[in-house]
Amino acid sequence: MRSGAKAAIIGGVFVVVGTGVVYGGYQVLAGDDSSPGPHTKAAPVRTGPPRADEITKTAQAFFDAWSKGDATAASALTNNNAAAQTVLAAFHDEAHVDKVTITPGTATGATVPYTVKAEVAYEGKTAPLAYSSQLTVVRGVTTGKALVDWQPAVVHPKLKAGQKLVTGAAKNPEIEAVDHRGRVLTKEKYPSLGVVLDALRQKYGAKADGTPGVETWIEGGGADSTPNQTLLTLAKGRPGKLTTTLDADVQAAAEQAVKQFAESSVVAIEPTSGAIRAVADNRKDGFPASLQAAIAPGSTMKIITGAMIIENGVGGANQQVECPATVPWEGYVFHNLKDFTIPHGTLTDAFAQSCNTAFIKPVKPLTGKGVAGTALGRTARDYFGLGQNNWKLGGVKSFDGSVPESSGVETAASYIGQGKVQMSPLDLASVSATVINGRFLQPVIVPKDLDGRELATAKPLPGSMAAQLQQMMHAAAVNGTAVKAMAGVPGPKGAKTGSAEVDQQGKSNSWFTGYGNGLAAAALVQSGGHGGDAAGPIVARVLRAG
Repeated sequence: MRSGAKAAIIGGVFVVVGTGVVYGGYQVLAGDDSSPGPHTKAAPVRTGPPRADEITKTAQAFFDAWSKGDATAASALTNNNAAAQTVLAAFHDEAHVDKVTITPGTATGATVPYTVKAEVAYEGKTAPLAYSSQLTVVRGVTTGKALVDWQPAVVHPKLKAGQKLVTGAAKNPEIEAVDHRGRVLTKEKYPSLGVVLDALRQKYGAKADGTPGVETWIEGGGADSTPNQTLLTLAKGRPGKLTTTLDADVQAAAEQAVKQFAESSVVAIEPTSGAIRAVADNRKDGFPASLQAAIAPGSTMKIITGAMIIENGVGGANQQVECPATVPWEGYVFHNLKDFTIPHGTLTDAFAQSCNTAFIKPVKPLTGKGVAGTALGRTARDYFGLGQNNWKLGGVKSFDGSVPESSGVETAASYIGQGKVQMSPLDLASVSATVINGRFLQPVIVPKDLDGRELATAKPLPGSMAAQLQQMMHAAAVNGTAVKAMAGVPGPKGAKTGSAEVDQQGKSNSWFTGYGNGLAAAALVQSGGHGGDAAGPIVARVLRAG
């Protein structure tokens, strides 16, 4: 960045590459208003949003300092000097980025987009680096000066708090990840696997007998489990082969399925082994919600509530239940969708049509036994392996569900997947797998014998519970709320829809879980509406690929 500095106007667009800042043919010097002289009255501190000329001037000065590698000057033009200087200094000193050219685009209000073209050079090896980002200019709270609103993404769009760019010999050898049939899995072909493959490399790269290359990566983030993310390869190492439980065909179907809806995630599991066959996400933030989401699951929770009802002897799949339009619980009234009722129905009928009241009303006797607030969590833990934070997928972080003890109205809410109950698509795919398999097998993404890790366990579903839950889920799939989505899925099949309103968002989250064609799967579409409308088609497409 300290060499080759120039300034130019290309096609009428301002380009920053050196000490002077040129805009519209005029030179603009870095900095803000000059300090007053001994006989000059200090200018009043400015207030209000930055003016257009201030936005242009501040952004240009920042780009100029950054392009020269002057982290001190560039960070002084932000509203968080210390944090900015750490990341900006690392950009040159640790990531070894040089020959930086920054081309601003047209500002939209106080936001200025720009492109960065540079070169990364390390021990005789070089590679081009190019990307786009944006910054926003704000008014300094105490100084009144126009300043760059500091975010790590100003330096690179993938940077987050606590992270920086680093170039060097890779800390972990590269891996060639393959599915359970030996087919190669890459980020380019399966974009959703980016986070997964990075995590597997960090955990098992050394075990896979590969050699490290020279790379530029994102390092840090405040958590030891956060894998480094490779941005650029200057020299390739020799990858070591790592066999996963994924299936290339199912993964391909999952990648296509999540493209149908924004903010969607899906996981598929083989019930008889616990092998994860696919993991896919389509989210703007890149968060692996498929494995790590912690969100209220709505009526998909009725699978576990149904198991609790059966276990505690307050109902059964073929026993008649009441499904009134509403049901009170300690001063709060719970409703069915559009206040529908089911006269003279069974628990299976209520499950198939997703009757809320039928999964709250029969549990009231448990309040007299003093176990209403703990029964659901116990069932989730004992038979479905949930809520103990002890799943070890194999190098990949997961959220294993949470069904905490509750009291009052929250107890009733938890029975229909609201309140404090939280799940991920992984958790609900495992729930469906447990139902059809008859017992919980902890999901894995690499074989247990790779590292001999201890897997979580749970009790087999007792007595006829598995058969009753299968009956209920089958009914939902063939003549209930899941029938449309599951129409083309080969049997034996079962499913459950769900929707959950979270934090008063405008549209409920769409949930769906089910099994069929040798797989179990679950999907989440945030703000997707009814479970059968968004998450349902995603799950069905993945199941058909089994």
